[in-house]
Amino acid sequence: MQVQLDNEEAQVAFGEALGQVLQGRGLIYLEGELGAGKTTLTRGVLRAYGHQGAVKSPTYTLIEPYELGSQRVYHLDLYRLSDPEELEFIGGRDVLADDALCIIEWPSRGEGWLPTPDLRLVLTVAAQGRLASLTACRDLGSRILALLQRQVREASQVGETSEIREESKISDDQLENGVIQWK
Repeated sequence: MQVQLDNEEAQVAFGEALGQVLQGRGLIYLEGELGAGKTTLTRGVLRAYGHQGAVKSPTYTLIEPYELGSQRVYHLDLYRLSDPEELEFIGGRDVLADDALCIIEWPSRGEGWLPTPDLRLVLTVAAQGRLASLTACRDLGSRILALLQRQVREASQVGETSEIREESKISDDQLENGVIQWK
């Protein structure tokens, strides 16, 4: 599934929609170059659970936990990790074993130690904004993508153009092969 995010507002809105379908559970790998908007998208996910404060990338702390009502969300940034085994020493096993949502930036730095994610989300800088490419890696990821696609389809049928910009209704072809414009 590919989604075009034209600006920061669209990234946060899409992150919030993603957070809603995640329902506070799952392992998400969030990939992209420096400045691609990984933390911005995470801010949207956290807003889905009521977080209104600033969201900073945990580049130096590596793990930032959020207790949001009954939801626990862990935001990890592994950019400065020099060896995947360091995750063991900072409590990574406990974080991943928790029944919570884990969003991991720079997961390639934990390769060989991290488990397979439910969903891989790659952000790339596009001519205008960002392109989010989502791939399901496990059953939960497939269910998440199906829920997102249903949300897009329902919004297009109701005409919620403030959420999704399309000239006409979104077809199944566009959902499977095309790029969805998120506004």
